[in-house]
Amino acid sequence: MTDDEVAARRHRAMKADADADATTDATTAANADKGRTDEMNSDAAQDGQTGGPARTVRVVLVDDHRMFRTGVQAEIGRTDETGVEVVGEAADVDQAVTVITATRPEVVLLDVHLPGGGGVEVLRRSAAMMADPERPVRFLALSVSDAAEDVIGVIRGGARGYVTKTITGTDLVDAVFRVSDGDAVFSPRLAGFVLDAFASTDAPPVDEDLDRLTQREREVLRLIARGYAYKEIAKQLFISVKTVESHVSAVLRKLQLSNRHELTRWATARRLV
Repeated sequence: MTDDEVAARRHRAMKADADADATTDATTAANADKGRTDEMNSDAAQDGQTGGPARTVRVVLVDDHRMFRTGVQAEIGRTDETGVEVVGEAADVDQAVTVITATRPEVVLLDVHLPGGGGVEVLRRSAAMMADPERPVRFLALSVSDAAEDVIGVIRGGARGYVTKTITGTDLVDAVFRVSDGDAVFSPRLAGFVLDAFASTDAPPVDEDLDRLTQREREVLRLIARGYAYKEIAKQLFISVKTVESHVSAVLRKLQLSNRHELTRWATARRLV
C-alpha cells in the first residue's frame, strides 16, 4: 500500500470518528431538550390543575331586588375564579320554592324580607329538601337587616347562617363554601343574638303590634329607629322617598305613635334596633 493510500485511509477513519461524535452530541442535545420540554409541560399541567377552584358549589340567589341579585352574581358568580356557580334566581317566596326544587342547589342565599311570606316561609316550604340526607339544600341568610328578631327567626327556621349585605365578595364566597360543608356562619355581631336566644329559657312572646306591620314596614321601622334619613332609607331599600314616607305614616298609624322619636323608643324597647 502506498503512502498516499495510507493517508487517504487515515483521513476517512478520522472523518468517520468525527461524524460519529457529531451524531452523539446531536442526540444528547435532542434528549436534553426533550427532557426540558417534558418538564415544562408537566409543570404547566400541574399549574392548570391547581390554578382554579378545587370544587364548585351550586347556588341560588333569592332577593326581591333584581339589581342586588345582578351585583351578587357579578361579584361571586365567576365560577372559574370563585368556584361558585349561580344556577338560579328568585324574587319572591313562590319563585324561590320553584327554583330551589328544580335546581336542588347546595346553598341558597336568602333575603329575609320577601313578597309572599318572607325568608321564613321559604325555609318552611323547603324543610324536606333541607333534611335530605343525600343532597341537603342549605340556606345562608343575606339581608340588609341585622335585627335580632330577623336573625333568630331564620335560624329557628333552619338556616345555617346569617350575614349582612355589607359583607365583601371574598368573604361571601368563603361563607358559601363553609355553609355547603355544614358549618354555621354569622356576621360578627349577629352570633351573639343566636347564642342569647337559644340559651334563654324565657324568650319574649310574639309582639302583636309588630305583627300588624308588613315586612317592608318593619324594615323601614328599624332604619328609622337607627337614625336613617328618608333619603338614606330610600337608597338602602331601592325605593323612592315618597314610598318611605308612606311606610312611615302607616307604621305610626298602626302602632299609634305620634313621631319618629316615639317610634325609636318603641323599637329600642323591643330590641329591634
